[in-house]
Amino acid sequence: MTTATTSHRDVPGTGTAPGTGAVLAATAAFGLLLGWATYALHGTTPLLERATNSVSTWILWTAAAGALIRGRSLAAWCGALMMLATCGGYYAASTLGDDFGAGGLGTAAVWSVAGLAGGPLLGWAGWTVRRGRGNVRAVAGAVIAMVVLGEGLWLGLELRYWTEAAVFLAVGVLLTAFLTFRLARSREPRFWWCAVLAPVFAVAFYCAEKLVLDSLIGTV
Repeated sequence: MTTATTSHRDVPGTGTAPGTGAVLAATAAFGLLLGWATYALHGTTPLLERATNSVSTWILWTAAAGALIRGRSLAAWCGALMMLATCGGYYAASTLGDDFGAGGLGTAAVWSVAGLAGGPLLGWAGWTVRRGRGNVRAVAGAVIAMVVLGEGLWLGLELRYWTEAAVFLAVGVLLTAFLTFRLARSREPRFWWCAVLAPVFAVAFYCAEKLVLDSLIGTV
């Protein structure tokens, strides 16, 4: 006579996937570390400084975190948490380094609100590209690629850092091509939406930085 046994993986909540609390804690910890690294690498080398002190770098890590999380809603929540933690880590490090000036609170507030608004979108986008179904995957891929392309536009058109702008735009094009190719391989019927929408979204991202963030930060 044999006795039926039940594997842990068959019982909800007892599998190997980390719990919600662990996922949230890991997301917050990584965000704090990323924010600290952004401050700590100021003035080291131009490459390291730009690689960390970059809107698109913060956002791409947020999308990557969303792709690693199993639940769609949790991925969106973690996107908001990670962006908020990254801002917190950066401004905490700048405070400890005596670089947090009188206008720092207003700037920190603007970036935190922007992160809370954009973080869920990028967490969702990362989750959707990896685990979603249908045409929305192509839209999500364009959302991810837009941040690199949009920052390239900002660096060139606004700051006149043409060399860095060229690098960001080239990376953005490669990222768009990679995501489009990935969607094509998974036989998404409108995979090409990713390539079409990415530059459109990038222009919108650039306009948001120019008309919203830059204006607000310039007045606080």
